[in-house]
Amino acid sequence: MEVNEDPGPIDSHVLYDQDNHVSSAIWNGQERGVLRCHEHTSMLDQWKLTPTQIKLVEKAGFGYLRLLPPMSLDNALIAALVERWRRETNTFHLTVGEMTITLEDVALLLGLAIDGEPVIGPISAPSSVCEKLLGRVPDDLNGGMVKLTWLKEFFSEYPEDAPQEEIERCTRAYLLYLVGSTIFSTTTGNKVPVMYLSLFEDFDKAGKLAWGAGALAFLYRTLGNASLKSQSTISGCLTLVQCWSYSRLNVGQPKFNQETDTNCFPYVLKWRGKTGTRTKCNVLSYRKALDSLNPCDVHWLPYKDMDYTIIPEDIKSSLILRASRTMLLCFDKAERHLPDRCLRQFGMHQTIPKDIERWERKSRIVDHGIDLIGKMDLAVKQWSERWHTIAEGGDIVDEDRYMQWYQKITRKFIGRVTSSLESQYQRTVTAMREIASIADLVSTEGLDSYNAELLNGVKNIVHKCLTDQIDETPKDKTTKKGSRKRRQNIEECE
Repeated sequence: MEVNEDPGPIDSHVLYDQDNHVSSAIWNGQERGVLRCHEHTSMLDQWKLTPTQIKLVEKAGFGYLRLLPPMSLDNALIAALVERWRRETNTFHLTVGEMTITLEDVALLLGLAIDGEPVIGPISAPSSVCEKLLGRVPDDLNGGMVKLTWLKEFFSEYPEDAPQEEIERCTRAYLLYLVGSTIFSTTTGNKVPVMYLSLFEDFDKAGKLAWGAGALAFLYRTLGNASLKSQSTISGCLTLVQCWSYSRLNVGQPKFNQETDTNCFPYVLKWRGKTGTRTKCNVLSYRKALDSLNPCDVHWLPYKDMDYTIIPEDIKSSLILRASRTMLLCFDKAERHLPDRCLRQFGMHQTIPKDIERWERKSRIVDHGIDLIGKMDLAVKQWSERWHTIAEGGDIVDEDRYMQWYQKITRKFIGRVTSSLESQYQRTVTAMREIASIADLVSTEGLDSYNAELLNGVKNIVHKCLTDQIDETPKDKTTKKGSRKRRQNIEECE
């Protein structure tokens, strides 16, 4: 038996792009399976820095991000969260209301600055930037991007008696590698745009940039792209997405074998990958959990009991910006930060948020010689006014009115709910879960790129097949129409 209630929105003035959203395809039986997640934290700890380099990295604003622990991504959990992300509002639309990853989350989980100059700079010819700041140019610079493996090969080590210039070049290469494998990871998998390198020319100036705001702008854009039914991959800082979910939702959290250390900064270290275990689920299971989320399943204030004395003063003093309704920038990307839609995350009562104007995200061609600051002057102006646009909460009555309003403008369900599956399908699903669990336990550490890619391919195929099997029904198995439908779904997932 299927639940065929209209999932909404009843009033489409907020979620006006519903037809392009992945939830429309899923409701019509077109599963896309597990998203391919691109992030590369597993190799960060293999790049050893000298004390001199660490000081330069800290000066540039990445003293805490470099501590980011290698973390096994739960692709199915991320995929289920993306199904509820809406790029119209830059929020997750959950049954309990809207929630989002805010500047506060970036500051406390990653230890990145959320105040300062916007992450935007001159766009010069990639080859000249590499020559000037690294002292060498890679053979392959297609699309203005450099391979992460090339950076590691030529700059991860240098002689003990190396001159200061060489030390700074190697440190810039590390910083480019760091942001390219974490906060600015791309769907190319192993490349990073050279344009970020220009921001590391002067380490002191780099340290005055709002890297946390830039990381969040980039992540909002990638979440929005991944929420479209035509997409099958996602990039950006997915460790942040996963740890945000662990911190706030009782869905998919790892079970720790020992008490976790809450007196650590940045707080992402609490979730370091090798201190606990979890049983990974598939997208359908996570989707069902999110579709039935209750207020008691949400930790609205996950940082309330943390030790604030260990937070750096510059980050602590800027945390008021967590509620700033402003524009976030990362080179050609400008994204709205709308905390007035998620006031309960700051201990306030939620009111009906302001209407937001529809806006089209422009795809600007980032080429050398372009004056991005001039082209994005309005977004830069909004960021400059960030301290004057702090949102305020309402009272309990407002929150009741908010929930009544929210039920009309949101998407209530993602997938159709069925009463049961036949035993043969249950056995198939159980077997596939066991295969998925074994595949996820195998580490790519020590494998060459070819075999690592093969292993990751096996993992993705297993999770995809698992999702496809769950969504098949006996009727599909016995009718030609069902067979055609399954073939169509597989083709669209691929």
